Amino acid sequence: MSSELGKYKPYPEYKESGVEWLDLLPSDWKTNALKFALSIPMTDGPHETPTFTDEGIPFVSAEAVSSGTINFDKIRGYISEEDNRRFSLKYKPKLHDVYMIKSGATTGVSAIVETDIKFNIWSPLAVMRVNADFSPYYLLSYLRSNTFQEQVQLNWSFGTQQNIGMGTLENIGICCPPIEEQQSIASFLDYETARIDSLIAKQQQLIELLKEKRQAVISHVVTKGLNPDVPMKDSGVEWLGQVPEHWDVKPLRYLGSCQNGINISADAFGTGYPFVSYGDVYNNRELPTKPKGLVESSISDRVSYSVKSGDVLFTRTSETIEEIGFTSVCIHEIKDACFAGFIIRFRPSKETLYPYFSKYYFSNNLLRYFFVKEMNLVTRASLSQDLLKKLTVAIPPYDEQVEIADYLNLKNQFFDIAEQSCCKQINLLKERRISLISSAVTGKIDLRNWAPPLTPSDEVA
Repeated sequence: MSSELGKYKPYPEYKESGVEWLDLLPSDWKTNALKFALSIPMTDGPHETPTFTDEGIPFVSAEAVSSGTINFDKIRGYISEEDNRRFSLKYKPKLHDVYMIKSGATTGVSAIVETDIKFNIWSPLAVMRVNADFSPYYLLSYLRSNTFQEQVQLNWSFGTQQNIGMGTLENIGICCPPIEEQQSIASFLDYETARIDSLIAKQQQLIELLKEKRQAVISHVVTKGLNPDVPMKDSGVEWLGQVPEHWDVKPLRYLGSCQNGINISADAFGTGYPFVSYGDVYNNRELPTKPKGLVESSISDRVSYSVKSGDVLFTRTSETIEEIGFTSVCIHEIKDACFAGFIIRFRPSKETLYPYFSKYYFSNNLLRYFFVKEMNLVTRASLSQDLLKKLTVAIPPYDEQVEIADYLNLKNQFFDIAEQSCCKQINLLKERRISLISSAVTGKIDLRNWAPPLTPSDEVA
C-alpha cells in the first residue's frame, strides 16, 4: 500500500482561499458556511426523554451512528406512534439526511440516512438536509475530513461532556465545488474507502484469529504439556479431559487458601496506599505492579488483604456470569496493597504453583466451562469461595511448570508481535482513509474525470 497521493494529479489552477482554515482552493471552487448548503435550518431531535416501548418506532441516538451509517441494531429503543407524531412536528427523518453527533464522547461522528423506514431521533444528533446545489454524500465525506473535524474540535465546549452548539456548527466553513465535482468526489471516496475498510476488516479478522490461536495454544499446553508422547490418564473432569499421567489433579481447596477482598467506605478512596480494583483484575492477566487506586487502609488491612507474588485474583461478582472468574496473577509483590471486595484472592501453598504457570492456567478458556456450568445466576452473579475451591487444577511437577511457562512466554511474544503488526496496519489504513478524504474534499487532487477501474484491486493507492 502506497502512503502517497502521487498517482492523483492536482487541479491545473488554484487560488487563495481567503479563509484561515484553508490555504489554496481550485480556481472554480468556493467556500461558505455550512448553513448555506442546507435546504432547512439545522435542527435536532427532541430534548425530552420519551417513554420507551418493547416495539414501535425505532428511536435513534448517538450510539447508533458510526462510520457513515446508522446501525438500527444499536438504537436506543422504540417509541409509540403518538410520541413519533409529536416529535415529527419538529423533525421528520428523510432519505439522505445527514446526522452529526453534537454532544458526548463521539462528538463529530456522522452518518447518512439510507432507508425509508419510519424512525425518529434524539437530541444528541444534529440534522443537515442539503439543498439542490449540494450532494449529501459529498457533505458526509466533508464532515469526516480532518479539515472539518479540526474546526469542530476548536469550537466545541465542555460541561459535563464535550459538545458543540448548532449555532456554532452551522457557521463552520466548508468547501463548495460545483455539484458535478461533488458527485465525482463522493463516488471516488465511496469506492476507495470501501476498499480501505475491507482491508481493515481483514486485519481485524486476523487479530481475532490470532487471539483464538493464542488461547488454543495456552489451553492445550497447560492441560496436555509439551511432550506429545507422554502417557495420558483421564482427569475425571469433563471439561479437562485427559492429562499427562504423572500430573496431579486436585481441587483448588487443597492447593492453598482463599480470601474475599476488603469492603471500604467510599470516603476512604483517593489517597493512601495501593488498592487493587476489579478493573485491575478483569483487564490484565498479569497484575499491574502499580494499581491506579489508592485507599486509606490500616496496618491490619494491609496484612489481611495483602497482594503477594503468586497470588491469583479472581473476579467474583458482576451483573453477568460472563465477567465472573477472570483472573490476574501477581508476579511481583505489591507492597502495602489491599484488594477490592469484588475479588477473591487465592494464595497457593509454597512452591505449589509457579506464578507464570498460574497466569496461563487460570486464564485458559477451558475454565469458562466450569464457571458457566457451576454458577447459578439469580439477580446478580457472584462467585463464592466454596464454589471456587471446587475448581480442578491439573498440576505438573514444579520444574515442568517453569518449562511450560517459559515456552508460553515465548509463544506470547510471537502472538504479541503479530497482533501489533496488524494494529499498525489498521492505523496506517485509517490514516490513509482520512488523508484521502481530506485531500479529495479540499481540492488537493483532481477527480473530475475519475471512474472506477475495470478490474478492482485490493491494493490501496
